[in-house]
Amino acid sequence: MKQSTRWSRRQVARLSLAGATAALTGCGLAALRVPPQLYTLTPKSTFRDNLPTVEWQLLVEPPVAAAGLDSLRIALQSSPLTLDYFADVAWTDRAPQMTQTLIVESFENSGRIVSVGRESIGLRANYLLKTELREFQAEYAEGVTLVAPTVRVRINAKLVETIGRTIIAGTNFEATTIAADNRIGSIVMAFDDSLGKVMRRLIEWTLDSGEAHWRIRERT
Repeated sequence: MKQSTRWSRRQVARLSLAGATAALTGCGLAALRVPPQLYTLTPKSTFRDNLPTVEWQLLVEPPVAAAGLDSLRIALQSSPLTLDYFADVAWTDRAPQMTQTLIVESFENSGRIVSVGRESIGLRANYLLKTELREFQAEYAEGVTLVAPTVRVRINAKLVETIGRTIIAGTNFEATTIAADNRIGSIVMAFDDSLGKVMRRLIEWTLDSGEAHWRIRERT
């Protein structure tokens, strides 16, 4: 019985040592794991010259997005029914929040509206810009991932009068850009180009639509 007990203790000791070694190895691997490369996009700063300068105030809501796009990860599609992500890279913020920030900055860069901000700041605005991020991915031909993809960005927009929450205008904006090559840096540049085209049209449409409604409202 005593010999049996000694062997049992040795076995426990060996198991404990093996467990400790595995834990240390796991910690080492975790420490060596490289964090993802982070990417961001840029706001729009060029607009047509005859944009109206407006007196009304605007709030920009975070875009609504499907769960697959509401992510830090950079999305890709290689078939109409699948959604995947590029490995080891990420956006600096979730795609809808990053887009909201860029839209606000683009309005500010236009120089045509002073009072614009996120809904969370509590600005007492005249209009609310509600958007939905419907496409925000790099698209490859089905089964082909070795050639440069096309980046597609599509945003649905509704301009809402805050009094009564009445929709005064609504439309879709879409742009595509073929990446210069299949490297992630070029693909991110294509995202920047597509989103920039969409944001320019979105900002101009919002200022035009809001100002047209504001003038009619002021006359009545």
